[in-house]
Amino acid sequence: MAIEFKLPDIGEGLTEGEIVKWLVAPGDTVKEDQPMVEVMTDKANVEIPSPAAGIVQKILAKEGQVVKVGTVIIVIGEGAVAASTSPAKSEVKPAPTKTSAVPPPATTPAPSKEKAKSIAPAPGNGGASPMSVPTVPPPVGPVNPVSIEKVLASPATRKLARDRGIDLSAVRGTGPHGRVTREDVMGFSGAPAGTAAAPSFAASAALGTAGSREERVPLKGLRRKISEKMVKSKRTAPHFTYVDEVDMSEVVYLRKSLVEKVGPQGPRISFLAFVVKALIPALQAFPMVNASLDDEKEEILLKRYYNIGIAVATPEGLTVPVIKEADRKDILQLSVDIQRLSEAARARKLTLDEMKDGTFTITSTGNIGGILATPIINHPEVAILGVHKISQRPVVRDGQIVIRDIAHLSISLDHRVVDGAVGAEFMNLLIRNLEHPGLLML
Repeated sequence: MAIEFKLPDIGEGLTEGEIVKWLVAPGDTVKEDQPMVEVMTDKANVEIPSPAAGIVQKILAKEGQVVKVGTVIIVIGEGAVAASTSPAKSEVKPAPTKTSAVPPPATTPAPSKEKAKSIAPAPGNGGASPMSVPTVPPPVGPVNPVSIEKVLASPATRKLARDRGIDLSAVRGTGPHGRVTREDVMGFSGAPAGTAAAPSFAASAALGTAGSREERVPLKGLRRKISEKMVKSKRTAPHFTYVDEVDMSEVVYLRKSLVEKVGPQGPRISFLAFVVKALIPALQAFPMVNASLDDEKEEILLKRYYNIGIAVATPEGLTVPVIKEADRKDILQLSVDIQRLSEAARARKLTLDEMKDGTFTITSTGNIGGILATPIINHPEVAILGVHKISQRPVVRDGQIVIRDIAHLSISLDHRVVDGAVGAEFMNLLIRNLEHPGLLML
């Protein structure tokens, strides 16, 4: 008996989801509750398990496709997969019997420098521009369709291998149960399975052709959601940004003292924990900054709870986990939450609950630097705070030039809700809190 599995409502009011990645392929034997497909919702990537044990008969939704809740996306049955109904097999085309010579690249590309990582770059403002590199030609030679079908790989991975002229049976799979992943194909050097993969710069040519100087990357998954949210925020809210500097010397001293107190086995004390702690009294004093605007009802919703989002950079793009009830937590608890949520975000293990109900967002470029940024508001919130690197600078105190730990803060606000004077007063209070952090400990 075949089971037609429909995309379920996996979130509050979810109407559709994007198929990010299939973890099974037609012909695979699956167990009940085995991860089956990764779906992107408005909030997070979610792995959906198999509803029953059986054999995958059909996959009815492609990776990158947006499907409505209730749409059948996969069929699981008991018998073997018929050749005429297997999407994976129907996609396999006979390989050419003759090998064609592919000219070598004109130049030998130099390995790219490793890009510095940040805990949380500003939404819509981070990331480096793509850099064109000479295309590495794919290995040539006949592809054996029979051997390919025995390899565990998704339809999209199979297509990528065909486009690059790669025999999947020669690729060592690093996925679950030896599954060949997209990354395995992109890094394949043409050497026998088990040997070293090609240099990482070869991957940039995956979607190009030999000699191509351009590359087309599908806008899908988290990148697509970021695009949609940023455009909606800029189209909906008239942004303005206010910038000031803050003397973080006392925070640096207090953090050092706490690090020594908790020891190497304790939680990692985060500078952002102090920023969150300093934010709470400022948000309480200026409730318009901890609000959202209901456009339909033409009402400003003031929120008397404080759920602070922390923007985190992941390999797929920016995501914003939320520290719930931040006003009820001390520096240690906030540091633990920041570390846990950041690690979960990078491992793609965030739950939907950890991504919703934020009231205010912080985005930090960490030690990457920058004087200031104009971050885009995390809609439907009305404000987002940019925190930049702390550096020692000469400043004047009591008529003397002294060295202090200085940082810049930039806050973007929705001018429909928050006026410039209110934004400036809010920042003044936040800065006072950070410059006298001992008061936050009371």
